[in-house]
This record gives sequence, structure tokens and C-alpha cells, in this order.
Amino acid sequence: MQSREISWPLGPTTVYGTLVRPDGPGPFPGVVLVAGSGPTDRDWNSPLLPGSNGSGRLLAQALAQAGIASLRYDKRAAGPHVRENIPLLIGKMSMQSHLDELTSAVRALAAEDYVRADRIFGLGNSEGTLHVLNYALCEPEIPFAGLVLTGPPGRAVGVVARSQLAGQAAKIPDGAELLELYDASIARFMAGVPIDPDPALPEDVTNLLRSLESPANLPFARELWTADAAAPLGRVRVPVLVVIGKKDVQVDWQADGEPLRHAARGRENVTFLFPADANHVLKHEPRPRSELVQAQVTMGYNADDASLDPAVVTAIVAWLQAR
Repeated sequence: MQSREISWPLGPTTVYGTLVRPDGPGPFPGVVLVAGSGPTDRDWNSPLLPGSNGSGRLLAQALAQAGIASLRYDKRAAGPHVRENIPLLIGKMSMQSHLDELTSAVRALAAEDYVRADRIFGLGNSEGTLHVLNYALCEPEIPFAGLVLTGPPGRAVGVVARSQLAGQAAKIPDGAELLELYDASIARFMAGVPIDPDPALPEDVTNLLRSLESPANLPFARELWTADAAAPLGRVRVPVLVVIGKKDVQVDWQADGEPLRHAARGRENVTFLFPADANHVLKHEPRPRSELVQAQVTMGYNADDASLDPAVVTAIVAWLQAR
């Protein structure tokens, strides 16, 4: 396989990405990988978590070994060039700006002469699944041949976030009271007034709330908070593979999987996969779910000894090759 760094202009900013080409003459099917939320970069690494063994890079390599080209890119508010881009994006971050990034990435991949422009797929993780779905619904010039949604939120993102906090709050003294303070802050956020988090809230929760109302994240944060993957999944018509690991502690394979399955009811071209030992970033997680705590698990997402779950890789590759 061959890997090459590329970049392209988008408005006053620049998008940076990595192309991976399989060995051989091609033409090959292609996949655009879309990372998850926050400062997660093209490799699916986050500066908020230790390690650099990102699932995005590992997945791109696995696809190349199966004869599938890929492009993964840094969202403009992530990666090593974030300081260059952020001043140009303040007040302009939105669902549309993320769609613009993805649209430009699809064009960049389709422009490679070894890629089949009629067989380009979108593969998103977590928040990235929302952007992939939005692209499929916008009647793009280069339509996706299919979608792979990994860790998609079947419930509104804000509901998913609250459920995670509720699970943690249940294990600490005064957890119910702290959750009420959090709810009050979110209500102010959605009303468009200062969040003003209560000093009693834990520091990590306060940091989350402050990040939501940061000028660099608006208006995107308010749009994201009410978005889910179930509604757009019900409207797309291309084939879709939905993957939620049973060891995923951020998106729940039952609570999020059920509204997604309901949205896809009657659709023969939507396939669901709930691998027994995959976590949110598709890594293999051998521990029982009863032993997993979100804060501890996410710290190991990109550890040097963490590897993609074999069942996930096999299923994604087989699904792509069949189309």
C-alpha cells in the first residue's frame, strides 16, 4: 500500500488529509473516513486522550489490504493545523460547514485516477455518522455508493451525553442533585443565554458545558445537541451498514440501536451489526461490560496495544466488497 499526504483549499481555510492506495493498478473502490466529535483528528486520535494508535489509521490500512482506497481528513477544528483554521471559523462552525468539508473530501478522493468515482462510500464514526448521512441526503454531485455508520447516536446527541453523565452520577453522593444542576445549565444553553454552570459541578462537566458555548463551536454545538442518526437514516436510500459494539460505553447498542432499527424498518438494504467485543472506536475490548467504566475505557482507546476488533474489520470489508 502507499500513503500520501494531501491538502486542498476550502474557503479561506485549508483541509489536510491522508490518501491510502492499495497495491496494484486499480481502479479501486474508495472510502472517505469521517472522524468523531471534538478535536478528534483524521487518525481518530484526540489530544484529550493518551496514545496515537488511532482506529482511523488502522482501518485505512485494513481497507487498503483488501483492495479499497481511502481518504481520511482532519476536520478544520482538529489536527495539527487547528490554530491556523480556528480564527477563520469563529461563528461559522455549523452542520453545513462540516458538510462542506466532507463534500470537498469526496471530490478530492474522486479526483484520484486510481479511484472509481461511482464506488465511493462514506464511513463515519460517532458524530461523523451524522455528516455522512447529511451528505447522502443533499443530492451531491458525487453520490455515495453506500454508508458505514459506526457508533451512530440513535438518540439525540444531548440525550446520549446526559445518559452517560447519569450513569456516572448514580455512583456518587449527591449525584441526582448534580444532574439537576447540569440539566439547568443545558436548558440555558438551548435557550441561547449564558450557561453559567453551578460551582458545585465537577470540573470535567463544567469544561464540557463551557466548550458548548465557546464562540468557536457555535452555532454548531446547538445544532449537534438535538441531532440524531435515526431520522436521516430513515430517508437515505443507498445501502447502509450500522455497527455498534456491545462494549461501546458511549453509544448503547440497545438504547441507540432500537430507534435506528425502527427508522430502517422494511429496508432490506440496511444491515445491522452488534459485535460482542467492539468498543466505540471499533477496538477489541475483551473485558466484560459490567467491568467497564466510561472514563477508564476511553483512556485506553488509542493505547499502543489496542487493536481493531477482528469481527468488525471482517464485516466492514466484506460488506464493502459486496457492493
